[in-house]
Amino acid sequence: MKNTQGSTQKIKVKSTIVEIDGDEMTRVMWKMVKDTLLLPYLDMALEYYDLGLKKRDETDDQITVDAANAIKKHGVGVKCATITPNKDRIKEYNLKQEWKSPNGTIRAILDGTVFRSPILVRNIPPAVRNWTKAIHIGRHAYGDVYKNQEIRVPGPGKGLLTFTPENGGQPITLTIQDFKGPGVLQGIHNTDRSISSFAKACFTYALDQKVPLWFATKDTISKTYDARFRQIFQDEFEKNWADKFNDAGIEYFFTLIDDAVARIMKSQGGILWACKNYDGDVMSDMLGSAYGSLAMMTSVLVSPEGYFEYEAAHGTVQKHYYKYLKGEKTSSNPMALIFAWTGALKKRGELDNTPAVVEFAHKLEQACIETIESGIMTGDLLKVATSSPKNKQVYTEEFIDAIANHLKKKL
Repeated sequence: MKNTQGSTQKIKVKSTIVEIDGDEMTRVMWKMVKDTLLLPYLDMALEYYDLGLKKRDETDDQITVDAANAIKKHGVGVKCATITPNKDRIKEYNLKQEWKSPNGTIRAILDGTVFRSPILVRNIPPAVRNWTKAIHIGRHAYGDVYKNQEIRVPGPGKGLLTFTPENGGQPITLTIQDFKGPGVLQGIHNTDRSISSFAKACFTYALDQKVPLWFATKDTISKTYDARFRQIFQDEFEKNWADKFNDAGIEYFFTLIDDAVARIMKSQGGILWACKNYDGDVMSDMLGSAYGSLAMMTSVLVSPEGYFEYEAAHGTVQKHYYKYLKGEKTSSNPMALIFAWTGALKKRGELDNTPAVVEFAHKLEQACIETIESGIMTGDLLKVATSSPKNKQVYTEEFIDAIANHLKKKL
């Protein structure tokens, strides 16, 4: 939008967006995207949290909890990719301890479901040739191995699973393994409340997108844990969604997780695939890569209380960051980061009833897609794009500048 003097008049974002910064190359791209594509056009109130690994270590990870609670307060957040440290990272960053996944912490606090969808462009066909439509994936964002307890078993002994009722009832104890030597032991959990929220979120999303919902577990093996997921989904569907799905011409379909994988490979797409936490973690990366790149996958954490956190579905691009530190240019793909921002802006504009903010976000997404379809792309996309003399690999900064040029023509 231009004012009478011909200069750009910034669009006002009415309410606060929680901005969560991250690590390594994605942190570098985060600043590029803000400085080039957002701040010149938007007047935003941002509540900033630095979840870079050093800051999490300095605050004993309290800043991660604070960021999650800020999303509860303001309703909408946008998050950069962050490092989940392993033992190598402890040495590299001289950390106090091996901090837990910040995404896992935020998911636990918000008790949300992660929905991911591919960013489709015409000149990047999916690796699976029959996937002509988007496959959306819904990942349960609570419990399982992301909120586990683990023991490195040093030698012979019994590994027990015990539940002690609060009301003083008789404890339930099961033997997991009678160890004859060293090993490992893990305990995981979930709650009926969280599984129910997951089911409701998935049925709501599928109906909104008018796509069939597939859900898969391994209840033939996990006859209590996975079976509980299946039962809650079935009860929720029959009680609240069967008629709505029938009227919309879509179905709810349950199968085993291994059968679901086989069926997905032969499908045309156009479905929402609901997965438990770990399954969704793995399968969303598979889908992201199959549709072109992990950087071509949108991701949003949706809480049943109405909180939304948009993020890049990929990691921190560690190898490119080390090149960047040496002064070398990289061809890193910022698409998922940009779409995290546009997702947050669209939701903020929707909640605030500010259509100009929503319109800007749509135009920025269109500018991104048009840039790739014009042949300007990063190295990861050039490898999978349809061959064309127009195709050109560019550095990260050049790619963002090309998007900016397309965006200027739309404003």
